[in-house]
Amino acid sequence: MKPVRWRSRSIVVRITILFALIVCVVVSMVGGSLYHATSLTLSTRADYQLIARVEHFRSLLHDLYTIQEIEARPKLFETMLGDRQDVIIFRRPGVPPFINVNPENMPLPPLVPVPVQRAVNLDALYEGTRSDGVRMRWVAAQAQVGDSGEVVEIIAAHVMTQEARVLSTYLVRVWINVAIAVLVTALLAWWVSSRGLTPLRKMADKAAEITPNTLSARLDVENTPAELHSLAISFNAMLDRLSTGYERLLQFSADLAHEVRTPIGVLIGQTQVTLAHTRSESEYKSVLESNLEELERLGRIAQNILFLAQADHERQEMERTTLNTREQLETIATYFEGLADERNLSFDVQAEGEMFVNEIMSRRAISNVVVNAVRYAEPGTTIRLTGSEDAHGARIVIGNQGKRVSPEELARLFDRFYRADAARSEFTESSGLGLAIVQAIMRLHGGSASASCSDDGWIEFTLQFGPRPR
Repeated sequence: MKPVRWRSRSIVVRITILFALIVCVVVSMVGGSLYHATSLTLSTRADYQLIARVEHFRSLLHDLYTIQEIEARPKLFETMLGDRQDVIIFRRPGVPPFINVNPENMPLPPLVPVPVQRAVNLDALYEGTRSDGVRMRWVAAQAQVGDSGEVVEIIAAHVMTQEARVLSTYLVRVWINVAIAVLVTALLAWWVSSRGLTPLRKMADKAAEITPNTLSARLDVENTPAELHSLAISFNAMLDRLSTGYERLLQFSADLAHEVRTPIGVLIGQTQVTLAHTRSESEYKSVLESNLEELERLGRIAQNILFLAQADHERQEMERTTLNTREQLETIATYFEGLADERNLSFDVQAEGEMFVNEIMSRRAISNVVVNAVRYAEPGTTIRLTGSEDAHGARIVIGNQGKRVSPEELARLFDRFYRADAARSEFTESSGLGLAIVQAIMRLHGGSASASCSDDGWIEFTLQFGPRPR
């Protein structure tokens, strides 16, 4: 069984885990801080109690007259211990202690007694540990007995057993509170995130209902939360593009079937008629020549469709070179001069600068536009070919006088197989792919193709090639 990757988990699980981790860290930090503060408070309190006890002993000794009075009443001092495990030792320099309360016989650390004339403070305390690891605090101070001037050394120690027990209980409670906080947070985070993601699930359910037959369905942007508003708008915009593309694909399929059906029908009809009776050699040859024309037309359609498909779905590496714009336009004008003469048309070439293009593709794009101008320009007019170059690349403009084309038709002239009533016989190649190929070639050059028409019927096709690479 493969481990579940993080990115495959649900958003609810992620939010729950993240909130639980955050609460665990925060509560642990707060608990640790309080634990440290409590430990410091208990330790300081114990230190001051130990200092107060020693100072009390010093006062008692000062009120007595002789050491013999202390030895006679040892219980007076033993009952002043803070804990049964605490240590209190009274001794004179160089002799054994005359009061020795050390229940566990703990060895004395190297202590430096506080002189009689100086008060005991925190700096006089020594840190130690018992054999079981419990902390201890030691202090040694000198005390004067009465007015005799005799000095007694007091050694006291406090075993922090009660403080350790309190801290241990407090630590357990901290961990219990951390566990409870994490559990409660996880449950609340699960509930809140589940409810918070309800709009997202509704969007997913709505998206699941969309099919090719229901592309008109859209997400409800008005009732979408602010965080998902841009997502809903982007999703609806994507559906608009898909719907438009799907409609164009259906239209393209229908137009393609229409284009292919005509030559195939001609081929089948001519072949059936020819096979119905015995024909002469010249008749068979005529039929074959007619069939060849239709097959060539089918081949051109297939070739054009293949080119458009490759241009749409592949990054074609083109070999680009620098060409003289005027020479290229004059060459194309010369090529179509015969066809133009038949319709009493003339060319006017005005160009300067250079083009950084693929020679074959650029000539095909310009030729496709020029042949449309020759076919559909009004007889006796001039077809104008102009070229220029600037920082944005080379610009070729082909203009001719013809019938006025509406803005709606201009916007669709570059669609594949587009054939509105006015466009079926005008401004298209015989296969309806000429201007679509022009647009594809311009995209491959990093440029664009556009068309415009004035009110008096002057039509201009603008081919903008991309700039030279730096």
